[in-house]
Amino acid sequence: MKAALFVLSFLLSPLCSALDLDKIQLPQGFSIEVYVDNIDNARQMALGDKGTLFVGSRRAGKVYAVTDVNGENHARKVFEIAAGLFMPSGLTFHQGDLYVAEVDKIWRYADIEAGLPDVPEPELVYDKLPDKSHHGWKFIAFGPDNQLYIPIGAPCNICKSDPPFASIIKVDLHTKLSTVVAKGVRNSVGFDFHPQTGELWFTDNGRDMMGDDLPDDELNHVSKQAQHFGFPYVHNDNILDPEFGMGRRPQDYRNPALKLGAHVAALGMEFYSGSQFPAEYQDNIFIAEHGSWNRSSKVGYRIVRVILENSKVVDSQVFASGWLQGESSWGRPAAVLTMPDGSLLVSDDAADVIYRISYRGK
Repeated sequence: MKAALFVLSFLLSPLCSALDLDKIQLPQGFSIEVYVDNIDNARQMALGDKGTLFVGSRRAGKVYAVTDVNGENHARKVFEIAAGLFMPSGLTFHQGDLYVAEVDKIWRYADIEAGLPDVPEPELVYDKLPDKSHHGWKFIAFGPDNQLYIPIGAPCNICKSDPPFASIIKVDLHTKLSTVVAKGVRNSVGFDFHPQTGELWFTDNGRDMMGDDLPDDELNHVSKQAQHFGFPYVHNDNILDPEFGMGRRPQDYRNPALKLGAHVAALGMEFYSGSQFPAEYQDNIFIAEHGSWNRSSKVGYRIVRVILENSKVVDSQVFASGWLQGESSWGRPAAVLTMPDGSLLVSDDAADVIYRISYRGK
């Protein structure tokens, strides 16, 4: 484990002007701007109690802290707080502490905001995760029960694997005991808890090498503990896997709440609970679709809005698009985060920036 002190401090770069923000299509009344740039491979974000934005990076192996020193929603200082980590894509802030997920370990930075730019020595709080990098990077969050939820992806495109692979678990960090929350989950890199019911909803990436249009990525809903979502036997609600589906029955597995399209690479998601957007957006889900790499014509590269009623999906629609122009892409949304003022941050791990989407009225 390598801990790093403050190493970076800079203003927004003029390179921001080269981004094609004018090509981003949003509903009427919404606008987008760059919140901060120069965040190498920006992935999951978490907000500290004092307003510090923490950002994980899968490719760079770093963790960043971003401060909005002017209070004007334009980030001005970036701190590199850790480096040399094993795909630290996921992080979360809980009760004053920052938690960072490597592929095989969870670290805690106690009371981190108190001393920035100085960084406390991290504490290893959990080390019982597999060390396989294939689908090994994490998205983490504490649930309403104060336990840490951790997805553990399948170590393959398609295969049978022993537990805890292809699951989502939760860990009591006091006792170090883990509980299986969901099984048959190929690769979830985004989840959140329903603001009213507290139930877990998560995205899941479908398998590759079944063609352009099969199977769909999924939005899933856990209604009871340890439900099985089908992988590697059944995909979506009725597709038997050609290698592992023989003798399996689709009705024995939990159906997706919503099929999102094949290869869109649905990653970070969040229930919107801010007050800035119009009232009809309350408790909607925003999903970052990272975009396809394995399809003859590209799909994804956008933010999708999902509307629920009584824990059922009633509609879905594109909220933000334009990062894909024809077959050329200039950005890849990775995660979303609601800010205290109700605006929505979107991390982009290809353009190395974080955007801010706000509502200014009709």
